[in-house]
Amino acid sequence: MSQSFVLASAESNAPSPACDCLAHWFGNAADGPDRVRCYGSDLTEAEWQVIRPLLPVPAWLRGRGGRPEGYCHRVMLDAVRYVVDNGVKWANLPADFPPYRRVHAFARRWQVTGLLAELHDRLRDKVRAREGRSPDPTAAIVDSQSLRAAANIPRSTSGWDGGKKVGGRKRHLVVDCLGLVLAVVVTAASVQDRDAAVPLLERLRTLYFSVRLVWADGGYAGRLVDWAAEKCRLTLQIVKRSDDTVGFVVLPRRWVVERTLSRLMRSRRPVRDYERLPAMHEAMVLWSMTMLMSGRPAGRRPGAFSRPASRAR
Repeated sequence: MSQSFVLASAESNAPSPACDCLAHWFGNAADGPDRVRCYGSDLTEAEWQVIRPLLPVPAWLRGRGGRPEGYCHRVMLDAVRYVVDNGVKWANLPADFPPYRRVHAFARRWQVTGLLAELHDRLRDKVRAREGRSPDPTAAIVDSQSLRAAANIPRSTSGWDGGKKVGGRKRHLVVDCLGLVLAVVVTAASVQDRDAAVPLLERLRTLYFSVRLVWADGGYAGRLVDWAAEKCRLTLQIVKRSDDTVGFVVLPRRWVVERTLSRLMRSRRPVRDYERLPAMHEAMVLWSMTMLMSGRPAGRRPGAFSRPASRAR
């Protein structure tokens, strides 16, 4: 059901609310006080105008049950963005946000029901269209990043990366040629890249059948290349560093995913793994990317997804 159909068929509880989110128009958010936006992670008016038409319609507004939401969607997004950007505990949210249990339940519900992935994918399509790209990518780049785990991470989902000398978890990303995330899988740091690439490429093939070529580093070489061609109909091209190379050299295509991994470190929450569930860390990656992608069309973070002229291909 499209969002426009829902808006046309539902009756508003507030004829002229201060906010134009669905919780204000059709829920109970108009009964609460307005919040003054004062943090750097808060959505600007330009960002809200970008995100507002892309927000998924909640289940209660589609007639699937559940009570109408009592908190403004924009305020809830600001609260989640505050946690992701500043890396604080949920319980340490400032008092001007809704109760932290409600904010955490909101973020968890969006992760479980797929609303976060829906918002993320819509923003990515908008950024790709703005850069003159088709919404369906045909090529991708894969890589991984090991992170130290907090003390609350269970040992059953964490491990030791002997190569990077890091104990914790590892996030595996597939990005398009602009560096926008297509798929993410979080595993223990002890899992080899070629082993984690199996579910990652399967997820990529399920979500984006248009992708035909995937660039990767030498850690993905071997039987994975034949498996990807046979099972997923993907050409896995290994981009290796030459033995004669001295010093730092930008490798073709691989710099794109490396840039995305570095941009995730701008948000403090994904710098270290604090999430007990790997799926929640995957959600934190998507939240961080939504912050980057919403700021680009709104002009908040200039150059976030521009390609350097010297590296353009």
